[in-house]
Amino acid sequence: MYDTVKQLIDNAKKIIVIQAENPDGDSLGSALALEEILGDLGKEIKLYCPVGIPKYMRYIKGWDRVETQFDTSCDLAIVVDTMAEVLLTKVLDTPGARSFLESHPVVMIDHHATESKLGFNYTSLIEDAVATSEIIYELATRSNWAINQQAAENLLVAILSDSLGFTVQKVSPKTFFIAGKLTELGASSSKIEKHRREFMKKSPEILKYKGELLERIEYFLDGQLALIRIPWEEIQTYSDQYNPSVLVLDEMRLVENVEVGVAIKTYPDGRLTGKLRSNLPISANIAGFFGGGGHEYAAGFRVYESIDTIIPELLDATDKAIRGYRDAP
Repeated sequence: MYDTVKQLIDNAKKIIVIQAENPDGDSLGSALALEEILGDLGKEIKLYCPVGIPKYMRYIKGWDRVETQFDTSCDLAIVVDTMAEVLLTKVLDTPGARSFLESHPVVMIDHHATESKLGFNYTSLIEDAVATSEIIYELATRSNWAINQQAAENLLVAILSDSLGFTVQKVSPKTFFIAGKLTELGASSSKIEKHRREFMKKSPEILKYKGELLERIEYFLDGQLALIRIPWEEIQTYSDQYNPSVLVLDEMRLVENVEVGVAIKTYPDGRLTGKLRSNLPISANIAGFFGGGGHEYAAGFRVYESIDTIIPELLDATDKAIRGYRDAP
């Protein structure tokens, strides 16, 4: 499959690299790395995401080159870090995007398989890895493409982000090998972390709001599920400074007995979004119950139901996922 993807890229002159509507460090780092690597091959690269890059991710150099307008003059599309239909809804709703994807070659690069009915043909490049950037590194080395210092930094940013600093279970010897090679190419984990910490600083207002969120956390399933509800009014007030769910989700996972943390946001159009983080590899299973998807330890979903309907369903899906994991041989 690597050879097929290389051929598609070789045949293209202008390429659009697409992130889903939930950009994270892996998707952004992978997209920016492709911009560097393929740009050095003489390709014209356009970076696209249907939503603006959140402020807390702007420590990653080059984030400001990501556009919210879909360039339909490209020859090839590369979607990074997702194959989940629910996470590509905003992409497909963008004017011109669906018809482009239906009529042009598309490559999907992801580090976890997700069943999807996207409505267009694509070539998938999927490997079991801690981050999509590991696969991009493999593609570049197999293709004998140069990885410059900035691309190496972008790839390492992505690995550090999705591995939570090399701490999740999916970290493998290959992960450390690739990180070592990227370091040889000029990437510095200490510089990346220093830059990230500068951008992670919060205003006194956000720190106060974080305290309010922590006080509102609810616990279910004998303390195994931690839940926070975030109403539209708070999304409006605080999202420009910091994603409210990101403020508390990781700390929710670190509470004694908690296996899954969920943040549910409510919107005026009746939409609910759920963001999951888990200590067990079950996040994607839980999100899949609602038609969502993602990683084993981080996933999301979107529904149009009342929160009073969703919460009992969430409890049931979480309980089944935990029991299924623990009962597995």
